[in-house]
Amino acid sequence: MSSLILVADDDPVQRRLLDAMVRRFGFDVETVDSGEAALERMQAADKPPVSVLVLDLVMPDVDGMAVLERMRERSIAVPAIVQTAHGSIETVISAMRAGAADFVVKPVGAERLQISIKNALRTEALEGELRRVSKRATGTLGFKDIVTRAANMERIIRLGERAAKSNIPVLIEGESGVGKELIARAIQGGSDRRGKPFITVNCGALPENLVESILFGHEKGAFTGATEKHVGKFAEANGGTLFLDEVGELPLETQVTLLRALQEGEIDPVGSKRPVKVDIRLISATNQDLIELVKKGAFREDLYYRLNVFPIGIPPLRARADDIPELARRFAARFGAEEGRKLRGLTSEALAMLQNYPWPGNVRQLENAIFRAVVMAEGDELTVAEFPQIAAQVEGFGVRIPPAPAMTSQQAAPQREIVRVEVRDPNVLALLDDHGNVRRLDHMEADTIRFAMAHYRGQMSEVARRLGIGRSTLYRKMKDYGLNESESAGSGSSPSGSGDGSEAAA
Repeated sequence: MSSLILVADDDPVQRRLLDAMVRRFGFDVETVDSGEAALERMQAADKPPVSVLVLDLVMPDVDGMAVLERMRERSIAVPAIVQTAHGSIETVISAMRAGAADFVVKPVGAERLQISIKNALRTEALEGELRRVSKRATGTLGFKDIVTRAANMERIIRLGERAAKSNIPVLIEGESGVGKELIARAIQGGSDRRGKPFITVNCGALPENLVESILFGHEKGAFTGATEKHVGKFAEANGGTLFLDEVGELPLETQVTLLRALQEGEIDPVGSKRPVKVDIRLISATNQDLIELVKKGAFREDLYYRLNVFPIGIPPLRARADDIPELARRFAARFGAEEGRKLRGLTSEALAMLQNYPWPGNVRQLENAIFRAVVMAEGDELTVAEFPQIAAQVEGFGVRIPPAPAMTSQQAAPQREIVRVEVRDPNVLALLDDHGNVRRLDHMEADTIRFAMAHYRGQMSEVARRLGIGRSTLYRKMKDYGLNESESAGSGSSPSGSGDGSEAAA
């Protein structure tokens, strides 16, 4: 699903024209005939979100200015492009002050409207990324901040919102790079622990001899090298959320200690004489099949059931291709700002290619691919040319030369003659003869005069003037080369001179 453009105009002819125009740009379009209907559509929670509003200023009842004011009052963060037949300076200033992203005058041209929509999408994408970065840092990221248009992600959002309303342990499953941590942060952002610490632990990167110290802390002098007290990740997350990423990588010995900490709500720092009470919300994540690890004895069954109370499985990016265009636009906006590049976004062809790629590395791979494309881009839009590795693997976008199939002795027996056909422009003067040697000057000059006579249809004064010589010189050269004026009556000789090769070889 592409970005959705909402057109609000009371003129049915204008609505039809804008609908057809915007669809040619590669966007989805919906049209409404009033300002009130536009407000209702932008606030509809059961329909796809609106990316850009194209708004007519002059409408009965609720006009364009009133729509902009109500959007601001209701915190509707949809960029609006206002249009009117009266493009006075006062009107433009009033609309921009009211929150419009751009202003166009009817009848708007296709190129002007396309640029305006892409600029609005770029601005909205950049602002959305900045909001997410800010909320992520403060622990207030919510499910409304997650970029998704895929139908199969709606269930994930609903599950996450329900999990956020309680303190139930959550296990998030999915391939590497699908965004498990993002869902975990959104669960905290929608809970009563919003704004509290969110501590992430990558269990696969913990040194085996320091796992318990890192998770539960240690006292000064508890072991060699423990020169000072360390509180541990559980204590850091006290009052907030502890996110155990790749929990299936934990050693069996640590799994026992983790199980006790979860059951008792207290931890035993290494070297401590008494346990420490902690209040945490635990969210775990894995890209492995934990039940298979349990069967193999690599993961404790009692810990598995303790973690897997509320499972949430995130589909891979290839199973939610509708998310790719919006994710790509937002990544491009963020990296463009970071790299100081003024990019309007991605071409429709590039987006179509990205949607047809399987993305084995999921969202993380897409993010890195966009980063590289932004750095490599030469124009103001990312095209297929900026994704050469991906284009080579998507049918219809890359040029592949398949290897020649192995031939059997029977197939290889008959030798076929290869005939090379060279297509030449008849207006190009050949510099080499048929043997690959440079042609003589007098032969090329003869061809040039012959071609000029045919081109100017025997008008000898014009031929002499265009060749930069006098008429007497032209006639002398024609006599030397055996040319006569009757040659100009034909269809014109080729400057390459088909007969020149034999002369040069002689």
